[in-house]
Amino acid sequence: PVYNSCRNRHCPRCQTEARRKWVLERAEELLPVPYFHAVFTIPLQLRPFALRNKKAFYSLLFRSVNETLQQLAGTSRYLGASIGFIAVLHTWGQNLMDHPHIHCIIPAGGLSRSGKNWISCKNFFLFPFGPMKKLFLSKVLDYFRKGLGDGSISLTGNLTKYSNNSELNKLFNTLYKAKWVIYVKQPFSSPLRVIQYLGNYTHRVALSESRLIHHDDKGVVFTYKDYADDTKRKKMRLDAVEFIRRFLLHALPKGFMRIRHYGFLSNGTRKRNRERCEKIFTSIKKKTTDKPAVNQRLSWHERIEKETGVNPLLCKKCQKAIMVVLHELYPKPKKGLACITDP
Repeated sequence: PVYNSCRNRHCPRCQTEARRKWVLERAEELLPVPYFHAVFTIPLQLRPFALRNKKAFYSLLFRSVNETLQQLAGTSRYLGASIGFIAVLHTWGQNLMDHPHIHCIIPAGGLSRSGKNWISCKNFFLFPFGPMKKLFLSKVLDYFRKGLGDGSISLTGNLTKYSNNSELNKLFNTLYKAKWVIYVKQPFSSPLRVIQYLGNYTHRVALSESRLIHHDDKGVVFTYKDYADDTKRKKMRLDAVEFIRRFLLHALPKGFMRIRHYGFLSNGTRKRNRERCEKIFTSIKKKTTDKPAVNQRLSWHERIEKETGVNPLLCKKCQKAIMVVLHELYPKPKKGLACITDP
């Protein structure tokens, strides 16, 4: 539906309309390839620096993610192509505490150096976690150290103790040994699933109205997922002052863009590269259709996934493992399924 927007970015109705418009625009840019979903996070020790230096720290976080993915993609050992992706900054966790991390939606492949061919990811695999984690870690800490040196990252409040070189060296030693979490999900089943998923991560605030249960003079009650307890949904009550404090932790600097496009999807070259991709995939499709068709009967789970976009073999409990057929029972065939977990 079309209506006159009140142009308030905090209005739920306007957020829904803006998200719908943004998704429709992005849907036109989807490529006929699988997509990866990657998440880059930082250790707890860096969160106070990010909170007090939002513009500088979030910018270096975006830069580190972009350079990590582009550098690995440009290496012939991994892909040898120029990739493009959309990155979205999130600063909150389920309990509304500060938890800055970046979500990336990445096509499974990229343009060759000449820009005339499409190079697909090998075996539907993006990049090895080891090199990706080490490269991202080193870039974040390198830019963080430079920010401290040139003053773009200031030391205020409880952070003034790091003005001492010995304390700062201890911090960096801890950061190099800390747990840096990088998560890459398997390719989505269809481009449509990509844009639907991405739409949920763009125009939204730290707490949606659907999670609010009750509010009174004593405070606010809302639901959250406890990832430490098997992602169980629980209730949390906060007094009004604490609730407002946590909510305002996620207010971004004026004019800061938390949705960014990189590589061949960047704003400056997107139109030209989109035309290139259209020519490449049209050529590939023509070559494929020119070949004699081979009748292949799809399995039951392939037919369901093709129609619904949902893989029925995905384990409903862990949402990661894939169910596989172990054996068939005769005379009345029955497929036995088992959950094979990722080591």
